[in-house]
Amino acid sequence: IASDGQVFVKFGRIIAKYCLDKRCSAELLCAAEQTHTISSQLGIVARVKAVTAESKSSSELLVSNAQNLIQAVLHVLRAAEAACIKGLRKPPPDSEEEVAAAFCMQWRKNLLWHRAKESLNSERDELGLRKTQARAEPSLTAIVQEQSPQNKNTLKRPKPIKEHTVRDSHL
Repeated sequence: IASDGQVFVKFGRIIAKYCLDKRCSAELLCAAEQTHTISSQLGIVARVKAVTAESKSSSELLVSNAQNLIQAVLHVLRAAEAACIKGLRKPPPDSEEEVAAAFCMQWRKNLLWHRAKESLNSERDELGLRKTQARAEPSLTAIVQEQSPQNKNTLKRPKPIKEHTVRDSHL
């Protein structure tokens, strides 16, 4: 779990490096550093626990640190979403940075398509407000959770999706 946290640290640093908005970049770097610290701490606690006698307090400390790491990773993903919404500079071709940026830009494209589709919903409530569908907006967190366990340490180049148009939702 601790080494998986480092994957998100690297991801956060890459996205922060190419983010167009300085505030989003700073927030993402802060979240990545916090994740790095908690991940390192979890690794240390796990190594100490592995060589010492079993105790309830050490198990609780390990679980607590793992939960903190999960929250820190979620913070990195939310900050990466904000950075992607603001926009990313184009990274060098054929690099790990390009794969990470393509992953984020594909998510952004899906999000914008989802929002456009939702805005076309003509159902209105009694106050005249547009009703939203029960489906949640796409998130980086959901995409990461969907990745298979054997691919967890690498980001794959996203598969291109069919180009959506506003008319697609009416067909």
